[in-house]
Amino acid sequence: MSGILGIVSEYNPFHNGHVLHLKESLARTKADFTIAIMSGNFVQRGDTSIVDKWSKTEMALKQGIDLVIELPVLYSISSAENFADGAIKILNTLGIIDYISFGSELGQIKPLDDVAGVLAKEPKEFSEIIKRELKSGLSYPKARELAIQMYFGSSPLYINVLQNPNNVLGIEYLKALKKSKSTITPITIKRNYSDYNSTNIKNGIASATAIREMIIQNKKIHSVIPFETYEIMEKAIQNNQIVPSLKVFEKEIIYILRRMTITEIANLPDVTEGLENKIKQASNSTNNLSELIEKIKSKRFTQTRIQRILIYALLNITKKDMLLSRRITPYIRVLGFNKHGKRIISAIAEHNPKAKIVVSVKRFLELNKNIYLQSMMMKDIVASNIYSLAYQNNPIANLDYTHKVLEIKE
Repeated sequence: MSGILGIVSEYNPFHNGHVLHLKESLARTKADFTIAIMSGNFVQRGDTSIVDKWSKTEMALKQGIDLVIELPVLYSISSAENFADGAIKILNTLGIIDYISFGSELGQIKPLDDVAGVLAKEPKEFSEIIKRELKSGLSYPKARELAIQMYFGSSPLYINVLQNPNNVLGIEYLKALKKSKSTITPITIKRNYSDYNSTNIKNGIASATAIREMIIQNKKIHSVIPFETYEIMEKAIQNNQIVPSLKVFEKEIIYILRRMTITEIANLPDVTEGLENKIKQASNSTNNLSELIEKIKSKRFTQTRIQRILIYALLNITKKDMLLSRRITPYIRVLGFNKHGKRIISAIAEHNPKAKIVVSVKRFLELNKNIYLQSMMMKDIVASNIYSLAYQNNPIANLDYTHKVLEIKE
């Protein structure tokens, strides 16, 4: 097979902007088939997915994605660097991907690629600038942003390149491609619609953030999402199976933090420089999630980073688990496919007979003897089990075992 496009996504939920990105990506690459590497029930910006991963899979397949593969939770809730690294490792393992397309505020591949090259090699001059800025008390993202500005000088293409979240994620994809010496060709599509955190609606397109807020406020969303997405969202709402935000786990998170020792909190990913003490003190003085985050966050530790730490605590993910994710190549967990996707799975197996393709979690855990991959899969299972606790209706566990791979027949 040839002409296969890879897209890394959260589809939280799949909206009109995603339709536009998919159409433009296919037009630019002339690709015949599309594979999405998609976050599951918890997402990279430290929050819950508003609907479960199978609902999001159905949305994607009904809009023309041929094959949906889950990005394991150890990557999906990690830093932009590890998120991108996990996704690129999967795309490389497939062995048949020709292109990767991502959205960016800049919309130009060269400046993003230039920055990725510097971040991948970390020349001494660049590293020294970062060290100096970190000592001044800045967060690492802010220190890195300033270092890029100083390194590249006054060119407007580089001055604010790291201020936009989609630019940052795109740079991490490019960096991961370089480090893995991948043959996948990257392209970027300029986001001419709402920014990620924008609440504006323009020409029938709104950000995922705005759409989730509209859902929470019971506002009409049919004009900003495809009809098929609307049907799936309406079903989830009627079944009381939407999970609007991390706040639904407010009591669980605070209980866990109060129960944990200082040492255990220090062993959560992203907890550094004595932050464990601040987290412990905050958890002992409030039972409100927003207040908890306010007490912990600072110029050095952003709200997104704090929310990811809270998810690590909720899912019992440690620094050892995160180190594992960086050292191994993940499995290929199939969530759904159409008739073209079925052919793609066969092509992957033929091209890479050693690829760990998972269509049955139970069978994978029984037959696969790699303890590291088993451990990674168990984290996905735990994530689903905890996520379903938020359902007001039918909050059963072990859906990873019982939910069939979704097949869309045209």
